[in-house]
Amino acid sequence: MENSAVAADLVDFLNASPTAFHAVDEAKKRLKSAGYVQIFEREDWDLKAGNKYFFTRNYSTIVAFAIGKKYVAGNGFHIVGAHTDSPCLKLKPVSKVTKCGFLEVGVQTYGGGLWHTWFDRDLTVAGRMIIRKKKDGSESYLHKLVRIEEPIMRIPTLAIHLDRDVKDGFKVNTQNHLLPVLATSIKAELNKPASIDNSIGNGAPNDGSMSSKRVNPGGEQHHSLLLQLLAAQAGCEPGDICDFELQACDTQPSIIAGAMKEFVFSGRLDNLCMSFCSLKALIDATSAEKSLEDEVGVRMVALFDHEEVGSESAQGAGSPVMFDALSRITSTFSPDSKLIQKAIQRSFLVSADMAHALHPNYSDKHEENHQPKFHGGLVIKHNANQCYATNAVTSFVFREIAAKHNIPIQDFVVRNDMPCGSTIGPILASGVGIRTVDVGAPQWSMHSIREMCAVDDVKHSYEHFKAFFQEFSQLDGKIAVDI
Repeated sequence: MENSAVAADLVDFLNASPTAFHAVDEAKKRLKSAGYVQIFEREDWDLKAGNKYFFTRNYSTIVAFAIGKKYVAGNGFHIVGAHTDSPCLKLKPVSKVTKCGFLEVGVQTYGGGLWHTWFDRDLTVAGRMIIRKKKDGSESYLHKLVRIEEPIMRIPTLAIHLDRDVKDGFKVNTQNHLLPVLATSIKAELNKPASIDNSIGNGAPNDGSMSSKRVNPGGEQHHSLLLQLLAAQAGCEPGDICDFELQACDTQPSIIAGAMKEFVFSGRLDNLCMSFCSLKALIDATSAEKSLEDEVGVRMVALFDHEEVGSESAQGAGSPVMFDALSRITSTFSPDSKLIQKAIQRSFLVSADMAHALHPNYSDKHEENHQPKFHGGLVIKHNANQCYATNAVTSFVFREIAAKHNIPIQDFVVRNDMPCGSTIGPILASGVGIRTVDVGAPQWSMHSIREMCAVDDVKHSYEHFKAFFQEFSQLDGKIAVDI
């Protein structure tokens, strides 16, 4: 497959995934098309060797796995883990802000975003809503994804004439300055349908802290104009919207770009690029009729929510979701509870999260001997203080697979005088007890609203993950450590 074909597929995935909920929905569609069967955590599992399954949690985390035909309880799991969330601006529970005759939308900062990059961008909203449905005198509540395609908001910068100090650095007060403008009050009032009550207000200041006892998040909580737009997208009435989790999104689509068409320009590459590459690798490594014929283990992809804020949630990597999946699969094939510990020691996790490529304008920010470059393949991340979970054994496994397939590989260590980020790797390695290597494709502008990576590295990542799924069982049998 040509490099551009894999990258083009990534671009399609990115454009379908403005939020973690949409990313899971897109992953679900792709898995179903590839013959994966959805199972549910609330129900009993009836699993069979040679078959393929997936489940979601909170619709923002998804776990997919294919069971080898020679699998028996106690055998290992070969996992690539990534995350579905990215730094963004999420709407507050009370998002209605009216100031100086303008309707603004109150937002919270989620994760460690480069918030100055959100200014002067054409923004919209997307996420999920809980909708009330009435039928035959009874009520039910539906989970529904929503996305307004056209730009409806913008966070304008202040003119340089009113802020001469901006030349010394653009400083953002995230409470006061980071409010998207939705409309002017007078236009919203003039175009308000007669059926909508006087919830837009008369222009009186509101700092977004006003609470409401109403179940419906309309009225004092959110601008009626915003609710009308959301209801139109969801095909319901504004009063049927019970609650929602929405975020601001850039409307500029992801593209393959650059003078040589060698880059991907997009938001959310961290970490939907790794989510996509691992998912595509699993699907393609299990699509052929005999792909699982000699497999003794379970091939798995786990895409978690909330990595950007520490993973401590019911659907984050810090939750029991990974252990629950391994345990339930193992116990389906044998009631012996001791086999799960055996399985974990035979398992291997590739923690896949984007890496920092060498930036030509800031080359001094990289350690001299560890400068990952575009087109250089996946980056193995090392940290002596265990911010990454890589060790000599796990690094060797990943290198050996790369060498066999002539796939390039790189190394990264942060400078001693700089702090180091972390990933889901150490969380899962310590929480589950699984061997782990931390890797990621190199990129620039991490946590910006608009990031970039190399087309070649998308293909390298996909091929590396696919080879890992296909060959880990054989390679692991040759490694002797705890003897």
